[in-house]
Amino acid sequence: MNPSPLSAFDPTGRFSGLAGLYGQYRPDYPAQALDYFLARCGLSAGKLVVDVGAGTGISSRLLALRGLCVIAVEPNGDMRQQAESTPLPPGASPPQYRAGRAEDTGLADAGADAVVSAQAFHWFVAEAALMEFHRILKPGGWVVLLWNERDPRDPFTAAYGAIVRNSPQGDIMEHARATAGQLLLTHPLFQDAALETFGHEQRLTEEQMLGRALSVSYAPRMPDQVAAYTSALRAVFARFQREGAVVLQYQTFVYTARKAS
Repeated sequence: MNPSPLSAFDPTGRFSGLAGLYGQYRPDYPAQALDYFLARCGLSAGKLVVDVGAGTGISSRLLALRGLCVIAVEPNGDMRQQAESTPLPPGASPPQYRAGRAEDTGLADAGADAVVSAQAFHWFVAEAALMEFHRILKPGGWVVLLWNERDPRDPFTAAYGAIVRNSPQGDIMEHARATAGQLLLTHPLFQDAALETFGHEQRLTEEQMLGRALSVSYAPRMPDQVAAYTSALRAVFARFQREGAVVLQYQTFVYTARKAS
């Protein structure tokens, strides 16, 4: 069983201390992407979705707001606590947050209508995770993998990305993230696989841009390195800002596949 390329980088522990930044500054996912996979997977209100690697609950809350019953599985205690402390509007049914890993969710067999993983699958031991997803899905249930990836066709986004990935681990992390979903398209446990892409954007002030950049797990942490990192980012902001803000452009990749019978 092949491990994830990132399994040696402490996928759970490396996010400790980042929950506040992550919850405040990470982007959500475009409504069109949710509309697409909810329709494709037959996920109407009341269906049970397991959000694996839920982090601070960004995707979990979006699913709950669509009327789905959401079990959110997250191994990092800081991230899970941040998710639990973020309220939903009155009348919305909040996700149930649980400790667990993608490879061992602790959930019952054949109970979920869908398993969703947003911005997280690249951290998992992929084969073990897909076997676990297959186990907890009902017959004909769906796997949905999502990523927001920076769109390098946009000049500001390209300049920002060049700074953010300029770390000893940056290129490794970003390559693994960009390619991880391909496994689902041909995996023998799943069928009817597809990949769709949607545009998305995030408007940011300078403070928000810095928070977004510092929320990545491979951002520098030593004070002198942080100072150089933020200085470079401020220079990019000054070059591209309009009326005190910049816009990060994303491509949101949505992989879907149905449990094979």
